[in-house]
Amino acid sequence: MNWKILIPAGFAVYFLFGMAQLAEAADAPANFKQHCASCHGADRLGGIGPALLPENLGRLRKPEAEKVIRDGRPATQMLGVGDKLSADEIKALVDYAYAPIKPMPAWGEKEITASRIVNYAPGSLPDKPQFTADPLNLFVVVETGDHHVSILDGDKLEPIHRFQSRFALHGGPKFTPDGRYVFFASRDGWITKFDLWNLKVIAEVRAGINTRNAAVSGDGKWVAVANYLPHSLVILDADLNLKKILPVADKDGKVSSRVSAVYDAAPRQSFVAALKDVKEVWEVSYNPKADDIPAGMIHDFKYREGAFIPGFLNPQRTQLDDYLDDFYFTQGYDEVMGASRNDAKSAVSGQVVNLDARKKIADLELPGMPHLGSGISWTWQGRTVMATPNLNEGLISIIDMQTWQTIKQIKTRGPGFFMRSHENSRYAWTDSMMRKEFKDTMQIIDKEKLEIVAELKPEPGKTFAHVEFTRDGKYVLASLWENDGALIIYDAATLKEVKRLPMNKPVGKYNVWNKISKSEGTSH
Repeated sequence: MNWKILIPAGFAVYFLFGMAQLAEAADAPANFKQHCASCHGADRLGGIGPALLPENLGRLRKPEAEKVIRDGRPATQMLGVGDKLSADEIKALVDYAYAPIKPMPAWGEKEITASRIVNYAPGSLPDKPQFTADPLNLFVVVETGDHHVSILDGDKLEPIHRFQSRFALHGGPKFTPDGRYVFFASRDGWITKFDLWNLKVIAEVRAGINTRNAAVSGDGKWVAVANYLPHSLVILDADLNLKKILPVADKDGKVSSRVSAVYDAAPRQSFVAALKDVKEVWEVSYNPKADDIPAGMIHDFKYREGAFIPGFLNPQRTQLDDYLDDFYFTQGYDEVMGASRNDAKSAVSGQVVNLDARKKIADLELPGMPHLGSGISWTWQGRTVMATPNLNEGLISIIDMQTWQTIKQIKTRGPGFFMRSHENSRYAWTDSMMRKEFKDTMQIIDKEKLEIVAELKPEPGKTFAHVEFTRDGKYVLASLWENDGALIIYDAATLKEVKRLPMNKPVGKYNVWNKISKSEGTSH
């Protein structure tokens, strides 16, 4: 019997359409491998890009995820694939990303401890620099083209060492207060301790599966690691021994959260962490004598009637009305200027949080998507101002740090990622790397006039971004952000090119003195 003639035509169309959808859904793993795995990892656990798991996608609704896959995401390396995949294929890809991985890989005390690698025992290397360069004027240059780090002599402006790094370093290296050791974090969770005086990798440990950044305590004794996966804040000692894992969740323990970033607040002897999925800011003291933290109902603080937990290496929570994805410390470290990246169209997307009062004290007028982590500050007409680039709009916001009012918004060529300056320079430098037409252009702002006074375009069509000053502020090192790139060195006063050093995609460079002295012109 020929069964085909018994199937109504309408049902046949519906049946074939459904089969086509199933075929496209079945192709989701193949499409992920082709279009997503190189950044997000073949196992979806993250690489250059973040992990794509339901645990990490709680704030991104599926329709918005489809839009991101189709059109790309501004201010990131995420390119749209709407010209390559159909709407149904994109929908299937989203469903694939939102499907849980079973079993979810564990990364706890056992895994972290087992991963630790020690190349040189503490005290086994000389306690003085093994070179003639000024150890406080060294530059650490991260080259992602071939996953290496170069160390430069900041006086001679020449490389003195180069070594292979872990894959996809992220969040900027962090230094001990004496400038001897620098710690790197990779997106796949590896923390590397490097001895700048001996030019040796001392130790490594894998503190997470998908990591945002790390911070080093002001006394050099502790390292905090912010993880997207698992949802944890990991505390290590300076030799990369595991001290504590803080699972990150709201005060009721119902909603777990990724950690957007963690930074050191040295005057407070604490780490401050921004949470991606919970409307809280955490402060974790590394002072062994820190006051106990009230937990739950307290009848009498003075007589300690109620529940308390130790203040050392436990979180103090500040409850907020909005998420805080990124922030900038005020000079006294008693406040943070924070922003949510939820709504790039909002005119007021920032807030000021007082860490002592543990509450929001002001709103910030920050349109678009401010990148406060790259903010800088300086004195302008007798008052301290803060400037932040914007990841979504071509503007720099200048904010009075006493009144929290926006003094000026400086229009730029396009959305930018970084700003840099130096206390001995009249200029602030900013890029427009998020706009294709002007990714090759660096703009120079006069810090007194609050105006753009110059533009630099050394290689038309090639990405030009991220600068750092020498210790004395006389020279500026800027990145030609390409695999066949270079560090282009400028006279900071005349803005004339001095020399070039070939580099393999030098995404960031960091001067030891500027970092450990908390220079006003660099991010902290």
